[in-house]
Amino acid sequence: MILGKVIGTVWSTRKDENLVGSKFLIVKQLDLDYKEKENFLIAVDSVGAGESEIVLVATGSSARQTVITKNKPIDAVIMAIVDKLDIPKNNK
Repeated sequence: MILGKVIGTVWSTRKDENLVGSKFLIVKQLDLDYKEKENFLIAVDSVGAGESEIVLVATGSSARQTVITKNKPIDAVIMAIVDKLDIPKNNK
């Protein structure tokens, strides 16, 4: 899974018929201190995430395991909105 922050939306009027109704969000990857990395990805939103929210993203075949992405041409899905990270100081 990837920790990330939603930074925007992708609008696509024409897409594969299996993706009609899907919301595509741009997610910037984060480190454990919530600092942005260079990498980003486009993910289908399965949990109602919004801009600036911290999320968990599943990729690859795991991205096709949610109710709304089952058997669809998806490589990344937002499957959780993060409330908080608990990391003991000696583990950083």
